[in-house]
Formats: sequence, C-alpha cells, structure tokens
Amino acid sequence: MSYKILPLADFDSVLGNTSTEVSSVALGGKVLDCSDDFFAPASDLLEVPPAPSLKGQFGPNGSLFSGWESRRHNPDHDWTIIKLGPPAALLKGFDIDTAWFSGNEAPAASVDGIYSPDAIPTKDSAWTSLLPQVPLGPSSRHLFTIPTTTSSFTHLRLNMYPDGGIARFRAYGIVAPTWASAQAWDRTDMGEVDLAHAFNGGRLVFESDKHYGTGANLLLPGRGKDMGDGWETKRSRTPNHLDFVVIKLGSPGTINEVNIDTLHFKGNFPSGVEIHAINSEEDLPPLTLEGWTKLLDRSKVGPHAEHFFKIEAGKERVFTHVRMTIYPDGGVKRLRVFGNRVGAESSSSSSSKSAPGLSAVLPTSISSLLSKSTSSETTTPSPKPATIATEPFTAASFAPYGTVIQAYPSPSDAPPSVAVTTANAGSAFKFHRLSLPESSYPKGSGEVTAISCFRATPPEGFGKEVKGGEREWEVRMFERHCFTTQSFIPMGKTDGDLPKGGEGMLVIVALNGADDKPDPSTIKAFLASPSQGLTYNIGVWR
Repeated sequence: MSYKILPLADFDSVLGNTSTEVSSVALGGKVLDCSDDFFAPASDLLEVPPAPSLKGQFGPNGSLFSGWESRRHNPDHDWTIIKLGPPAALLKGFDIDTAWFSGNEAPAASVDGIYSPDAIPTKDSAWTSLLPQVPLGPSSRHLFTIPTTTSSFTHLRLNMYPDGGIARFRAYGIVAPTWASAQAWDRTDMGEVDLAHAFNGGRLVFESDKHYGTGANLLLPGRGKDMGDGWETKRSRTPNHLDFVVIKLGSPGTINEVNIDTLHFKGNFPSGVEIHAINSEEDLPPLTLEGWTKLLDRSKVGPHAEHFFKIEAGKERVFTHVRMTIYPDGGVKRLRVFGNRVGAESSSSSSSKSAPGLSAVLPTSISSLLSKSTSSETTTPSPKPATIATEPFTAASFAPYGTVIQAYPSPSDAPPSVAVTTANAGSAFKFHRLSLPESSYPKGSGEVTAISCFRATPPEGFGKEVKGGEREWEVRMFERHCFTTQSFIPMGKTDGDLPKGGEGMLVIVALNGADDKPDPSTIKAFLASPSQGLTYNIGVWR
C-alpha cells in the first residue's frame, strides 16, 4: 500500500474537511484488545481532546501519560485492535500522534484493516495492510494519506515497533452507510432517513468558526453529554455578524424537516437560525448564497431544546448540501436533516423504505363534518382525503396543544422549565409539575377533577397497510373538552392492541378555529412512545 506524508498545514484541506474521523469515541470507536498497555491504557488512543501533559505525575507503575504505552524490550512488536465507530468506512489517512512521549515514544508504526461486521477479529485474522511500517519521532503528530480504499473496513489494527508510547490515533475516511437495513438514527416509522447523520455519510465541509467546538459535532450520533460535543463559535460584537457551517449530505435527497437541537446551550444558544440547501457536484459549493435555496427563514430558537421545522420548499427538489447559518453567534448541539434519498439505490435498498410509517388520513373538509359539541362523528368519508404524517412527539413540538408526561432518561434531557430533584434516598429522580390539572367549569356546576381508566380496542381498519409498507388510519371523529384539561397515561397493551411494527399512541390534534370548529391548518399527528403520556390543553380538538 502506497502512502504520502501530509504536512500539518494541509490537514484541513486534505483530510479534516474532506473526511470523517471514523475511529473517534464520539462516533463509537473502541479499543477491543491489545498486546500490552502496562504504563498507559490503549483506550486513551481514541479520546477526542488532544493529549495533555502529565509531566511530574506518577502512578503505581511510574510516570503518567495520556495515551498507549507498553513495557520495554518487546522482542517483536506491540499491537491494538480498534473497532471503528460507523458501521463501515472507506479509509483515506491516519494521524499518529506521539505528544509528550519523548524518549519513550514508539520508533515506528503500521496500520492494518479488516471488514468483519459479524465477528470480533483477532491479531491472527486475515488483515489487509493499509499503512506500511513508517518511522515516528518524539512528541509530534505524524500525518499520512493513502489512496482511498475501494472496499470498506470495520476494524483497524495499530502496530508499534517494537514498543513504547503513542498518545492519539485518528483514522479518517468516508462512512459507508448501510442503507439496506433500518437504523436507529433514522426515522423509519416516518419513512425518512437523516441525510446529514455521520453514520449515513454526512460530513462537515466548512465551518466559519470553531472556537469552542467543531461543526463536525453537529452530525454525531445521540444528543451528547455536555456543551463540549456541540458546535460553538466565539462571541462577536460586530454588527450583522453571522456564523455558518456547510454539510455535505450522505446521499442526494429531498428534505422534509430539520431538527436544530440546542441541548446544554442554556445561555449561549443563537438568536436565530437559517437553513439553505443546494445541489452541487463540488465537494464544497460556493460559500456565497448564489445558487442556494432558502429552506428556512431566520427562526428563533431557545435554550436546551430540540426545534423541529417542516421544510415545504425541500420536498420537490433534490439537494446535496445544507448550510446552517446562526445569528450572530452561539452554540448548537445537533443538526438533523430528515428526508428521502434520491438515487439508483433508493428505490430498493434505502432504509427509508425498510420500515412502516403511520399516518392519519383526514377528510378534506374537516369543518363540514364537525359540530360545536364535544364529540362529532361522520360515517361518510371524503372522496379525496388529506394525509397527515406523524412527527416527533416532544415537549416543544406538542406545546401548542398540551404537555408531555414522561420520565426523562436523565435530568439533562428534561426541558429547562422542568425542575428535577432526587427522591427515594437518591435512588430516583422526580420531574416536577409536568402537567397541572385545570378546569373552567362555571362556579356551582358540581363538576370535579377525577381519574378514570380506559380499556381501548383499536377501531376497524386501524393501521391498514398501504403502498410502500406504510400504514394509515382514517380519522372519523374529533372531540374536545371545553372546560378542562385531559390527561392520558399508557398503562400497557395486549398483543392485539397495535399493528405489527407499531408502538405507543397515535395522537391527532387541532386548535380551535374562528368558526368554533377545528382549524385545518393546525392539524398535526404525533406518535408517542409507550413511555410517554400527555395532557391536552382546554379546548384542544383531538
């Protein structure tokens, strides 16, 4: 395998902005095994921050170093096996950093790779040489590029000759998405994929500023752990200042919705956000807005929350890149770009086709079928129904219609308005006042607040399968409570309660219109998980 030494000054243009660090723990990279790490653990190799100096600090085995350090006098060589974070990747280059190892650095290293998605490889597996044995020096970064591999790899083996220390190891490549199967990072229940997700091949190609956190963090899996794994720019007092990132999507596609997540950014979130998109054959399209299509006008976002925006302008055209602009500066945790792939594979192997969605089919003229009473019903379906697809059920998205009742995975996942304290001698968290019962009955009416229990049977035709494996349910009735809120908390289900592949409650809501009937422009559908309950606001149709 041929290779080239890459000057540090060329890192961004050759590797940093053209590939993804596929070995990083931020993407799920993991050290599985090593021959020896007596002085410093091999797991340090994949840490995100640069290696710090631990000079003058000692542990039971001697001087402390952040990195991988083996014992002296190995007669052969030491090795470590690394699982890449994404499902698979095409490799482009490596960064082997010996920071702070001086006199005890590894004199040389090499890199091998293997594709083994179903089994953990061993040191004796059938490895392919990716980088031949190359010399290393003390306390410095060593950058190497290789011709982009034509086949994918899931694991790497880093070898050092004969022994010594390496502080950080970073492998760069192009993620090879597994479009043919449903993935947790996509919205398979809605028939959509996250076109920007790092595991789907999305990658950062430009960022205007990365003072506190790089823009590549926007595409990481999950919602992260703190502000350090988001994108945050430095403060600016310059009038009309803005910052932006450009993301190359993992596949060309149409765009239905974006999710801008400001989790953990509680006092440093942006004042406003805009989204543009373009279809370009260039890896990095023009940085001016000429040729770009505006998908989202400048919109306000708040602290520590997910913000979902429907993208009507993105459904009829195919895009390859997305640009997110923040005003004037600040921090964003994640950017999700949900849509449908467009390309040769999308009709047969795209994960957007691999799992059923659930949607509500609504009569075209809702207002003519409903009266002012609490419950209205029709037995004559409209010949041309409108279809409302379900969308993520979160406290922010459901706020106009009511509140979400759930026990969040951790206190940091709760909305900023929810107070969280420990309970039961520290063995539990209490999420306070998620929902407050309200009523507006006339004084002296005799009405009271009560708790009732339903045993519901799905109506006939619920979740019938339609083309493409999606499922629909025709809505024949809306109702509302004019004087009280109303809460629903799931208490379990039987085997026959839900269609195959379905989970939770299908929630269809609308605000009251000027004619005292549901306002068709406000109708939304949500799919709540079995662990989520809800409270409808007074007067909300559902």
